[in-house]
Amino acid sequence: MKYRQLADTGVFVSELCLGAMTFGGEGQWKVIGGLDEKTVDGIVARALDAGVNFVDTANVYSIGQSETLLGKALEGRRHQVMLATKVRGRMGKGANQVGLSRLHILEAVEASLTRLRTDYIDLYQIHRFDPLTNLEDTLRTLDGLVRAGKVRYIGCSNLVAWQVMKALAISREQRLERFRCTQSYYSLVGRELEREMIPLLKDQGIGLLVWSPLAGGFLSGKFTRDSIDETARRAKFDFPPVDKERGFAILDVMRTAAANHGASVAQVALAWLLTHDLVTSVIIGVRRLSQLEDNLKAVELTLSPDELRALDEVSLLAPEYPAWMDVLPSDRRPGEERRW
Repeated sequence: MKYRQLADTGVFVSELCLGAMTFGGEGQWKVIGGLDEKTVDGIVARALDAGVNFVDTANVYSIGQSETLLGKALEGRRHQVMLATKVRGRMGKGANQVGLSRLHILEAVEASLTRLRTDYIDLYQIHRFDPLTNLEDTLRTLDGLVRAGKVRYIGCSNLVAWQVMKALAISREQRLERFRCTQSYYSLVGRELEREMIPLLKDQGIGLLVWSPLAGGFLSGKFTRDSIDETARRAKFDFPPVDKERGFAILDVMRTAAANHGASVAQVALAWLLTHDLVTSVIIGVRRLSQLEDNLKAVELTLSPDELRALDEVSLLAPEYPAWMDVLPSDRRPGEERRW
């Protein structure tokens, strides 16, 4: 296992992060995972033994069940991991049991600490933007949690570029703890992050944690133009959205690269993401130990320049304004490349 620095924190996390969305099975999460305590214990133990030191969950996953199972699985090994969770989603029927108000965050963090069986959270992330709450209130509350020692670092997830930049500006102006990373969707069939967010992250020195690197299983190798694995999660929960015709063309190139290395299609998907220095860690969610073993091998896969070029060409986004202005030669420096 290799490790990368989380922004400018001086903290190093494994290139692969174990995602706990599959832990537990309440409500909609039953389709995604439904894993029981024994299975969770085995997956967590194997991941840590393989060098994974980064685990991510959220309070809404199975309505707290994921955090509870993860807390039990980490008993005696809590000190070995960078533990991340999130706040924002609805955790009850009450009017204020949702959002990023000071009221909800303070209630939610205490509940998460209890479920996770810990007295601090290494990375506490807002799960989505909350348009109803003053952003400064949210950031002041998170800053207070850091000062109180209940949270080490803060991050965000699923925000657009202007929302991240607004938060960074408020933190800078008010001298508050700032977001050190964003957790965002990014994959070979979902490269929209390259339009606005990735340039922002590069400019501001923010880390990138990638969720759904296999596009909800579409890039697992189980899907072709002619057949669908009915046991796969995406067969029951078609998310995140994928342009399937374009996706199958990308899969054709991925299968060629996989065959060249005797690797799986999933390993190619993960290895492509790890070629980007801006990516801090890629979150893998598994339902079986065999899936975990396969994903772990991705860190050993080195794609050739020709393979990377082919993958980039087949998956590249069509330029949108004002990006297509960049192709004009008038202001390009010699040798300047526009990969991102």
